[in-house]
Amino acid sequence: MNWLGKMISKENQIQNGEYESIVAHKMLDLFIIVATLLAASWLYLGNIPKNYFILAGLGCVIYLLFAQNFELYRNQDFTTTFQKIQRLTACWAMTVLVILMLAFFAKRSEVHSRVVIAIWLMAVPYFMVTARAISRFSKKKLFAEDQYQNKAIVIGATEAGYHMAGALGKNDSILTFEGIYDDTEKNTDQRAANQADGNVAYPIKGSIEQALVLAKSRELKHVFIALQPLGTEKVKALIQSFADSTARVYVVPNMQTFDLMQSRWRTINGVPTVSVHDTPFNGVRSAIKRVEDIVASTIILTLISPVLAVVAMGVKMSSSGPIIFKQKRYGLDGKEILIWKFRSMSTQDNGSVVKQATKNDPRVTKFGAFIRKTSLDELPQFFNVLQGRMSIVGPRPHAVAHNEEYRKIVEKYMLRHKVKPGITGLAQVSGYRGETDTLDKMEKRVEYDLKYIRTWTLWLDIKIIVMTVFKGFVGKTAY
Repeated sequence: MNWLGKMISKENQIQNGEYESIVAHKMLDLFIIVATLLAASWLYLGNIPKNYFILAGLGCVIYLLFAQNFELYRNQDFTTTFQKIQRLTACWAMTVLVILMLAFFAKRSEVHSRVVIAIWLMAVPYFMVTARAISRFSKKKLFAEDQYQNKAIVIGATEAGYHMAGALGKNDSILTFEGIYDDTEKNTDQRAANQADGNVAYPIKGSIEQALVLAKSRELKHVFIALQPLGTEKVKALIQSFADSTARVYVVPNMQTFDLMQSRWRTINGVPTVSVHDTPFNGVRSAIKRVEDIVASTIILTLISPVLAVVAMGVKMSSSGPIIFKQKRYGLDGKEILIWKFRSMSTQDNGSVVKQATKNDPRVTKFGAFIRKTSLDELPQFFNVLQGRMSIVGPRPHAVAHNEEYRKIVEKYMLRHKVKPGITGLAQVSGYRGETDTLDKMEKRVEYDLKYIRTWTLWLDIKIIVMTVFKGFVGKTAY
């Protein structure tokens, strides 16, 4: 499919106008970050100390790093207004969090005015959102005669076509979905499937020839081809036909047949590929996740150090044996790791057969029952996070014996190991914590673990940590 490779390569080359728009957005955001801080300093203090210039520069650098992670400047035409505001706010919130942590550890927070910093932190996202709203409004007004550039259609009443139509139809970005075009009869099965997915079943507005006429007459700008299979002569001829227009042409593979997880395009020596099961932690994202783990675990360990000492004494006094229980688990990529827990049982199962704790389990000590119920036994795992074996948030690690058992009977079980195991996770805050005495419970836990991997964002990690604080420590099924 060399023709597809050429198309992908061409799409990946950002056009001059788009590139300039991205640069303009970045420069405007950086200007707002710097100008807002300096203006707040001037208005409140009457001058601008040197340390505020340093702080403004640091804010710009950190913001740009997080902006790449949140994909703040990518796919502007295909991003809804809510998504833009959500990403921008989350990006600035993480920037603020890192700045405050750095100031705390460097003991530099006292050299800055709290009023100036508060104004800066609150005003920046307001001005950024306002600037984007003005830019969008101005673009619509100034280029009203070129509204054809916003119009998009889908070619193909197929499963992929209806999914694409649903995505475009829900989109409140600058694109306007005009409808589906196809030469075949309306596919009622696909309409029913589309409705079952919660999307509107869009009618076929016309033939492919009519769509071609619209594109050539500059009545629309974006054409999404969802005919299947993509490699047929018919599809190649259709793409060639649209080359006689100025429309942007996209191909829509029928990826609904796969259970995609962090899918992304890659070109290997000119050969295009798409990953089906991948990890969300590549490049900058991996570094951000690691920084999150190091900073958060360091702060938490500092705060809970008295609790660690008290629990350690309780374990030692309640029964004979070591304070820390080390057990083999599977970590990232299925590699065996040792995780630490406060010992809560009279036995230390760590072999090929490990029995899960059950209600009124005789192996659990009285003090052990308490720390298991309150998750205090998990606290030493913050040291595992510092070591790099685990993350604060991720799928909970299971004993090696349980892994080998469930990987044979639970579909996609081993995909949990595309990321580091976590102290808490989406499954735990969603009610699937503790004993998995039925297959259904384990399947639901795996379902939430994979959902976390598919949808990972830094903001999701923050939400899970907050939810854990309020409802994730104590559970009825934690024995």
